[in-house]
Amino acid sequence: MDTSKLVPNDSRVRELSAQVRGKTYTYLLGEARGEQPKDTIFLLHGFPDIPFGWRHQVPYLMSLGFRVVVPSLLGYAGTSRPDDLAAFSCKNMSEDLRELAAQVVGRDRQIILGGHDWGGVLAWRTVLWCPELIKLVFSICTPFHPPNPYWVELEDIIAAGHLTSLKYHLQFAGRDVESRLQTEEKIWQMLNGCFGGTGPNQEVAFTTADGLLMDNLPILGPSPLASVEELDYSTRQFMRQPSPPLRGPLNWYRTRKINHDDELALVDAFDQVRIPALFISASKDEALPPALSAGMDDYFVNLTRGEVNSSHWAMLEAPAEVNKLIGDWLRKELRVAIKPSL
Repeated sequence: MDTSKLVPNDSRVRELSAQVRGKTYTYLLGEARGEQPKDTIFLLHGFPDIPFGWRHQVPYLMSLGFRVVVPSLLGYAGTSRPDDLAAFSCKNMSEDLRELAAQVVGRDRQIILGGHDWGGVLAWRTVLWCPELIKLVFSICTPFHPPNPYWVELEDIIAAGHLTSLKYHLQFAGRDVESRLQTEEKIWQMLNGCFGGTGPNQEVAFTTADGLLMDNLPILGPSPLASVEELDYSTRQFMRQPSPPLRGPLNWYRTRKINHDDELALVDAFDQVRIPALFISASKDEALPPALSAGMDDYFVNLTRGEVNSSHWAMLEAPAEVNKLIGDWLRKELRVAIKPSL
C-alpha cells in the first residue's frame, strides 16, 4: 500500500459527516485495504491545525491494517461551532467522541485514541470521562495532568514562575487574534508562520511569551514544513467556518475554568490511568517542553515514553520517527503481528 503522506483531497481517504448530539462533525476516514481492520484509531488535531496535520501518519496506520478516523474537531472546518462555550468543554467533547465512535465502529466497541496539542488534551480527558471507550491512548507533545481540586488563574500561575511556556494562552483566549485574522490571506500568513516561516532578519510568527506577532506575519518567508499547496488547502479548511473563522478554534483556550469545574467530580475517584498509554515528547517543543511531563509516570499503570528531535510539529518534522514509535507500541500492546501491507 502507498504510505506516502496524504495530499489535499487525497483519494485514499474520504471526508464524511455525522450528526452528533445536535452538532455536525466532519471527519476523514481511511480504511484498511482488503481486510477487516485490526482496530479503529481516532486521531485528534490541535491548533492551528486540521485533520490534514496527520497526513504522514494516516497512510502508515492504514498500511498496518487499521481503520483511521480523523475528525475536524469542534469549531473547525465543516464541524459545528456552537454558541454555548460549555459545548467546548472536554467533558462535552468526550461525549461527542463517544457518539461519533458509536456511529463509525458500533456502540460498545472500543477505539484507539491519539492526539497532538489540544487533541492530546482531549485524548487524555476522554480517558477520564469515557474510559470504557478507549482500548489504548497516545499523545504527541501534550503531557497528562490529573484532575485538580484547586483553581488558580493562569495569570497567577505564570506570575509565580510556573507554566511560563503557556503565556501565549492569554492572548489566544482574548478576542484580538480572532478579530484581526479573518481573511483568507491573513489565515494563510498565520499558518505559514506557525509552521516555521521566518523573515529576512529571522523574524518569527509566534513566541510562547507573546503569542502571535501580527506585524511579522506578512514578511515571513516560506514554511519549511508545509508546501504552498498544503497551506492553501489548510487555509480553505479554516475558512469553512462562519466569520470570524478562528472563533471556534480559539474557544478551546476559553474553557479552562469550565473544564476545572467539571473535573471536580473526578478528583476523589482518580487514582491512575489504567489504559495502556504512550507519550511522545518533542525535544525542541517550546510550548510543551518535555520537562512539563516530569512526574507523569506516577499517574499511569502502563506508560510508554518516546522522544523525537523536533519542534512542536513532530508529526511533520519527524514523521518516520513518530510513526515508528506508534507502530512499535501498537505491536507491543496489541500483541498481534502488525506489518505494512504492500
